[in-house]
Amino acid sequence: MLFPITYRVNQRGHMEVGGCDLLDLAAKHGTPLYVYDEDTVRQRAAEFVSAMGDAGDVLYSAKAFASPAFLRVIAEEGLGLDVVSAGELDLALRSGFPGDRIYFLGNNKSAAELEMAVGAGCTIVIDGGYEFELLGRVVPEGRRVRAELRISPGVKPDTHDFISTGQLDSKFGFSIESGQARSAVEEALRHPRLELVGLHSHIGSQIFDLGGHRAAMEVMLDFLVELKRDLGYQPGTLGAGGGLGIAYTRSDDPPTPRDFVETLRGALDTGTARRGLATPRLVVEPGRSIAGPAGVTLYTAGSIKDIPGVRRYVAVDGGMGDNIRPKLYGARYEVLKAADPEAAPAGKVTIAGKYCESTDILITDAELPPVAPGDILCLPATGAYCLAMASNYNGMTRPEVVMVRDGAARVMRRRETLEDLVRTEVF
Repeated sequence: MLFPITYRVNQRGHMEVGGCDLLDLAAKHGTPLYVYDEDTVRQRAAEFVSAMGDAGDVLYSAKAFASPAFLRVIAEEGLGLDVVSAGELDLALRSGFPGDRIYFLGNNKSAAELEMAVGAGCTIVIDGGYEFELLGRVVPEGRRVRAELRISPGVKPDTHDFISTGQLDSKFGFSIESGQARSAVEEALRHPRLELVGLHSHIGSQIFDLGGHRAAMEVMLDFLVELKRDLGYQPGTLGAGGGLGIAYTRSDDPPTPRDFVETLRGALDTGTARRGLATPRLVVEPGRSIAGPAGVTLYTAGSIKDIPGVRRYVAVDGGMGDNIRPKLYGARYEVLKAADPEAAPAGKVTIAGKYCESTDILITDAELPPVAPGDILCLPATGAYCLAMASNYNGMTRPEVVMVRDGAARVMRRRETLEDLVRTEVF
């Protein structure tokens, strides 16, 4: 699934998403422009919820992309939310997201963040020993807060090293292998301000091979056997994280949300039955796999540079400031000419950004029809971890964001202005 589900080439031969001609959107809203298809967001979210049924809960991972209008759609589809900072929590609460459906994660939460999360009624996912001390300070006397422990199962999935998080050598979680996980459970059970409702794990992201998730589930269930035998503790919830990959190019073929959930449910059900354990509620946390396929980015082509016998560069009016993933992870994307996406390619071009960095390259050796300055280019599958990591590097303003449905586009986030850039400066 490279394009949003409503994508088509319309009668004008232009790219269209959500009933909106992308050239018309670029003309009205300017570029760079991020376009989210509401129907795709709803369909992807609903597929996770349907596959889960009453066996557990689906949380949307806000770090992939969060905006009030987007989070309201997520809430309407019945998902909970996981956040990792006071900023994400504040945005969720301002959006009307119920605090009791929010989980607060993060490996270095401050006392102020924990106080805010406790006050909002969130479930706290404890990631390190220091949090026990902080929670003892911020949780009011006589109250116990719902908490999970983040456990590192020691499984390294088949993904980029920078987005692999479940192995022993990771800043995240209490390691089973080192004995820290067992000690953390013991401390949580005797902590007077905590109700240990479950355990959480997450092995990484942009994963196609679900074998790593099955392996992690086996490790976690073996750990549960130990906890039941030695401590008499059985968790009510078992979090398996997210990490389901998406298609960034036509050659990518990731599992579906249903594949992901059913794989985990199957491993949990058979694994607990085999070990004589009660089956906890399963919790999964998709982010990229909901937001990613729903978003496309529009850029305007500008300067074109030919180096005979070497390369043709087509520069666009965005780049690493709104999409750092190619530079950070070596991520690959497709690019299409919005006015004629089905035209035959005329050769290879490299899509360069306008930032003052030689590595500000969005796509190397893309096959495109002839491109001229002023043409609108479209990158699909940009809905996750692009805007979320966007910056004002080089004094650039961040893009406008719209959500489309049934031929109408509404602005979710206006384009930043030069005034916005200096709002926090002291002159």
